[in-house]
Amino acid sequence: MDPMHSMEELVAKLNQYNYHYYTLDAPLVSDKEYDALYDQLVSLEQESGIVLPDSPTQRVGGEILKGFTPHRHLAPLWSLDKAQNIEQLRSWNARAVKLVNDYNSKNPDSLLPQLQYALELKFDGLTLNLTYTDGRLTQASTRGNGTVGEGILEQVKTIKSVPLTIPFHEGTIEVQGEGIMNLSVLAKYNETAAEPLKNARNAAAGALRNLNPKVTAERRLNAFFYNVGYAENITFTSHKEMMDFLRENRFKVNPYLTYFDNFDDVMEHLAEIEQTRSELDFLIDGAVIKITDMRIREIMGYTDKFPRWAVAYKFEAEETTTVLQSVTWNVGRTGKVTPLARVEAVELAGVTVQNCTLNNVGDIERKNLKFALGSRVFIRRSNDVIPEILGKVTEENDGEEIIYPETCPACGFPLEQRGAHLFCNNKLGCKPQIVARITHFASRNAMDIETFSDKTAIQLHDELNVREPADLFTLQFDDLIKLERFGEKKANNLLDSIEKCKTRDLASFLYALGIPNTGKATTRMLAEHFRDLHKVMSASVEELVALPDVGDIVAESIVSFFADPFTQAGIEKMLALGVEAKAPEAPKPVSTDSYFNGKTVVLTGTLHQMTRDEATSRLEALGATVTGSVSKKTDIVVAGEKAGSKLAKAQQLGIETIEDEDEFIRLLNQQA
Repeated sequence: MDPMHSMEELVAKLNQYNYHYYTLDAPLVSDKEYDALYDQLVSLEQESGIVLPDSPTQRVGGEILKGFTPHRHLAPLWSLDKAQNIEQLRSWNARAVKLVNDYNSKNPDSLLPQLQYALELKFDGLTLNLTYTDGRLTQASTRGNGTVGEGILEQVKTIKSVPLTIPFHEGTIEVQGEGIMNLSVLAKYNETAAEPLKNARNAAAGALRNLNPKVTAERRLNAFFYNVGYAENITFTSHKEMMDFLRENRFKVNPYLTYFDNFDDVMEHLAEIEQTRSELDFLIDGAVIKITDMRIREIMGYTDKFPRWAVAYKFEAEETTTVLQSVTWNVGRTGKVTPLARVEAVELAGVTVQNCTLNNVGDIERKNLKFALGSRVFIRRSNDVIPEILGKVTEENDGEEIIYPETCPACGFPLEQRGAHLFCNNKLGCKPQIVARITHFASRNAMDIETFSDKTAIQLHDELNVREPADLFTLQFDDLIKLERFGEKKANNLLDSIEKCKTRDLASFLYALGIPNTGKATTRMLAEHFRDLHKVMSASVEELVALPDVGDIVAESIVSFFADPFTQAGIEKMLALGVEAKAPEAPKPVSTDSYFNGKTVVLTGTLHQMTRDEATSRLEALGATVTGSVSKKTDIVVAGEKAGSKLAKAQQLGIETIEDEDEFIRLLNQQA
């Protein structure tokens, strides 16, 4: 076959695979198959000396550029007016309603339709303006001042979700979007980076405005698109029509794009986005509301800076800067000693922040924080978790040194550094470890000893010499009744609860032991697979790695944990004192005549007639596989009230959705 023809076929095939992988999140082939075709294309290009303009080999980044070339946008890139609160949003809407009503009263022969709204995420990255001429990407630029930006074509070509060619070949169009770095990609990058990146927004902006495209390529950026700013030979009647055009031309459109007829519904979904923003794998700093009808947009027009038909609603900031004041060191139940930073009090995401996590000494080194005491630092808070320090604002070592402890801050035992972490190995004599192990053992998801708390664990440690979970089963009424705040009733209740917990199942017992690097899902899987405590204890690394979702690190953790004589002795003592660690019930036969048998199902939103766990159990009993994310492999998405991005993505991919809970219940109860 002619080499040119072979290259054209390979380029078309690889670009198709790229589109499904990076834009649709629905891979068609394995990485191994893709790599084999890619290598074949590289060989042909080297042999022939020819590289096709849309070849995926052009995404790795070319030579260092001498500077940025100015690019004058074909149509202005407008800023958005901002609403700081719900009242300002309602005022914006009231003005829009009045304008439409005034127009209709004066123009009865050409009435404007009722207002409809599109609600989109407001990405926190760098605005991109892409120019396509006759279907080929010919320029890419930053927003700049809205009229002229900087040409960054070579950098943008490295973003694999940006199409190099599109099906629309009729003249020139300009498409706007946002260049971002996914948070998971940032975390992975920082694991090995010589200079960790402080946050995803700066990482994306810095990569796209870097004169070396190879640096851009290394950061594996992503992009979402939301507007056609200029177009020859095509017009749109609505925002939805425009977004459909973008999808049809292989641009990545974020699935969280919803349309509403009622402005109150927009307000309700705004609140949902704000509540769930921490679940996203990219930064947003708000949401954008747009009026969908293009004729209304034209009549509403623009101010000097903003379109009147759109408004941005800013959320509480999740990132800010403050001063790092001090660092203290805390001991956990595994003996790990972790740093806790005290910062100058600052308002962030609606709360006053004074403490931040630093993870470990390796984290301090990677983030250039070793000499940061008294310096200004970036901090980030997501959801309700303790905020994290991302790095110093300046690169200089202009602060005081953070001193790493050499002995345990609780018991004085010499510390050992393993990897990036410091450990106290004094399991039998370090109070914070002992108290944390006992409290975890008694917690609800573990042995569920009612009324037990960390205060109880401290009291038992200090006054009754309780040093390990097994000691709980030796407690006597006469011992407890002597303790402060322990009356007869409280003593009996605790002893009764300890007695009841002896019959907890194997999965709960394994979780209660606190095996490092394992959670509830892993311990349940171990219990269901081995169905015997001693078989779990004697399992080899090879046996464990063969199980679903168990990698080398988790397998090594499990084997090392049960190889410890201290652990073995504690377990045998508990068994001798009546702890059963019962094997789970034999799995019930799966129904094969159900609507859900053999299908992969995703649950999203709020169900009112059963809990999410109950729905999962019912589906699994009917032969379904329940997963947490929507992909091309998903067969059905069950959407409860306030279902968000998962439902939107399912609709985008054409996946079957069940949005009526009564219908879902009917199908659960129905036998084929």
